[in-house]
Amino acid sequence: MTDQGVAAAAADASRYGLHELERLFRDAPAAVAWLGGPRHQFLFANEAYLRLVGERELVGRTVGEALPEMLDQGFVRILDTVYASGKAFVGNEVAVQLRPAGSTLLQQRIVDFVFQPVRDDADRITGIFIQATDATQRVTAQEALRESEAKFRAITNSIDQMIWATRADGFHDYYNDRWYEYTGVPYASTDGQAWSGVFHPEDQKRAWAVWRHSLATGEPYHIEYRLRHRSGAYRWVLGRAQPLRDASGAIVRWFGTCTDIQDIVDAREVLSRSREELERQVQLRTEQLLHAEEQLRQAHKMEAIGQLTGGIAHDFNNMLQGIVGALDVIRKLEATGRTANIPRFVDMAMNSAQRAAAMTHRLLAFARQQPLAPQPVDLNALVQSLRELVRRTCGESITLETELAPGIWPTRCDPNQLESAILNLAINARDAMPEGGKLTLRTANETLPRTQVGPNDVLEAGDFVRLAVGDTGTGMPPDVIERAFDPFFTTKPIGQGTGLGLSMVYGFARQSGGFARIASRLGEGTAVSILLPRYEGGADDGPLVQPAPLELARSRGETIVVVEDDEVVRTLAVETLAGLGYAVHAAATGAEGAQLLNELGAVDLLLTDIGLPGGVSGKQLADAARATRPDLKVILITGYAQEATDVDLAAQKLELLRKPVLIDVLLRKVQEVLKRGGAAT
Repeated sequence: MTDQGVAAAAADASRYGLHELERLFRDAPAAVAWLGGPRHQFLFANEAYLRLVGERELVGRTVGEALPEMLDQGFVRILDTVYASGKAFVGNEVAVQLRPAGSTLLQQRIVDFVFQPVRDDADRITGIFIQATDATQRVTAQEALRESEAKFRAITNSIDQMIWATRADGFHDYYNDRWYEYTGVPYASTDGQAWSGVFHPEDQKRAWAVWRHSLATGEPYHIEYRLRHRSGAYRWVLGRAQPLRDASGAIVRWFGTCTDIQDIVDAREVLSRSREELERQVQLRTEQLLHAEEQLRQAHKMEAIGQLTGGIAHDFNNMLQGIVGALDVIRKLEATGRTANIPRFVDMAMNSAQRAAAMTHRLLAFARQQPLAPQPVDLNALVQSLRELVRRTCGESITLETELAPGIWPTRCDPNQLESAILNLAINARDAMPEGGKLTLRTANETLPRTQVGPNDVLEAGDFVRLAVGDTGTGMPPDVIERAFDPFFTTKPIGQGTGLGLSMVYGFARQSGGFARIASRLGEGTAVSILLPRYEGGADDGPLVQPAPLELARSRGETIVVVEDDEVVRTLAVETLAGLGYAVHAAATGAEGAQLLNELGAVDLLLTDIGLPGGVSGKQLADAARATRPDLKVILITGYAQEATDVDLAAQKLELLRKPVLIDVLLRKVQEVLKRGGAAT
C-alpha cells in the first residue's frame, strides 16, 4: 500500500472512531456535554443532558447564555477555574437549581457531576468535558430509608422487651438496646450465629434444634432457655419469633422477643413443693408474681405488634408500591413523550393513596381517636341511599333485601363513618358467602337497660336505633365471636385481611355513644348490629340529609388565611384557591397565622390545620380569632388530633376536613362555607 493509501485509511478510521464516540455519548444514560473555549460554548450535549437542564437550544451558545440560572449558583466560576488550572472538579450530591424549558420556576435537583479539562495534541486546554447524573431519587430514597430505620429503632428501643431480628436464613443482624443492657455484651458481638454464646451451655443444643426447625418449616419460634445476665448469672427467658412473609408467602425476615421469666420459673418451683412450704413462700412471692404478670402482658403486646407487622405492614407496602410504581411509570412515560397513558397511571396512584388513607382511618377508628363530624341522621334514608352501592359491592350472586322499620328514631353521628361501617360489614358478609346468598339490612327502635359491653365498659340505659347487617353465610364459632372485635384479629391469611374492619365498626359505635354486637351460628349465617343512641334534638339542629355539592365557581375576591405547617399541603391549598380568584395569605405556624390575621384586619375565612408547631394549635388560633371576629368562618383540617375528638363542632360552628382531602372536596367546602351568611354552621 502506498503512503497516500495509508494516510487515507488512517483518516477514515479516525472519522469512524469519532462518529462511534459521538453516537455512544449521544445514547449514554448519563448527562454528557462538551464545552469549547474559555467562554464555555456548548459544542455537544446529549439527550440525557437536555432532560436534566430542560429542553432548550444549547449548541453554539455559552453556558451563561443558555443556562442563566447557573451564573448565580457559581458554576461558571468553577468552569473558569477548571479551564485556567487544568484540574478536574468533582461534585457529589450537589443541590442544583434548574429551570426546565417553558417554566419560570426553579426546581432543585441533586446532581453528581465532573468537569474534566480537554487538551489537544500540544497539551493545550481547548475545552471542558461534563458528565452529570441526576441523584435526586437516590438521595431521597436514602433519606427515606434512614428515617424509616430511625423510627423502627426508636419504637423498639422504647419497649421493655428484648427485641431481635434476623434475615430469612436466620442470620441475626439486629438487637434493640434492651438486649445489650440485659446481657451486658458489647454491641454487635452477638450478630450472626454468635447469639447462642450467651445461652447456658446445657440449653444451647436444644435451643439450636428448635430454631433450625422454625427456619425449616416457617413455624413460630417458642422456647424457654437460660440466658446469661450482665450480672454473670443465668436467668430463664422466654424466646418467641414470628416470620414476616412477602406477597408470595416467602419468608423475608424473622422478628422476635426475649422476655425475662425467671420470676415465673421460680414461682413454678414454689408450686411444686409441699403445701406447707408453699404457704411459707406465698407472701414472699406475691410481689414477684405481680411483676411476672406485667411481663406477660408486655409479651402479649409484642404478639399484637407481630400481627400488625405481618398484616398492616404488608398492606401498606402494597399501597406504597402502587403509588411509587405508578409515579415511576408516569416519569418514564413523560420522559419518552408517551403522555396518552399518563391519566390511567395517575388514577392507579390515587386509588392506592385513597386505600392507604382508608387504612389510616380504620386504625384511628378502632382506637376511638378519629375526629368525628356528628349531625342528625335518618337511618332509613341513609340505608336507602346506600342500596345501589352495597348491591354493586356484593355482586350478582348475592340478593340484597332491606327491612326498614317505620317511624325510626333519628340518631346523631358522623354519617360518613356510618356509611363506611355499613360497607365494611357488607364486604365481610359477602366474603362469608362465596357461593352466594342473601344480605339483609334491618333497622329498628330498641330500648335497652343498663348493659355491660366490656370488662370495664358499661352502657347506660336508654333508647337506641339498631342497624343490623345479616347474611346467610358460613357463620362463626363461639371462640371467633368472642375475639371478632379485637384489633388485628382475623381468620384470613396475611395479606387478605388486617383484622381492623370489625374493630373499626366497634370503635366508631362506642365513640358515638353506642355499641356493636354479633349473633352467629356455624352454617346458618351472621348478623352484626350497630346500636346508636336516639337523638332528642329539635328539627333546627341540623339537616338530616346533606346538601348537594356546589359547582366550583370563581370567587368574588374573598380573603382567606391558610395556616398549614406542611409546605406541600400549604402550597396546594394556596395555588388552587388563588386560581379561583381568592385573595390567599399563608402561614406555617399558629403564631404566624395570628400575626397575619392582625395585619389583614378583614378576613372572610380561616383555613387551618389543627396540629401546628410552635405551641399554638389551629383550634386555639380559631378560638382567639373568633374572640374578636365572632362572624369569622373557620374550617379545621386534621389527619389525627385528640382535640378534634373533644370538640362539639356543630355547637362551635366549626367545619372539619380529614386528611388526606381531595382538592375538589376542599374547594367545594370553602365555597359552601363562604356562601353561607354569618359564621360557618
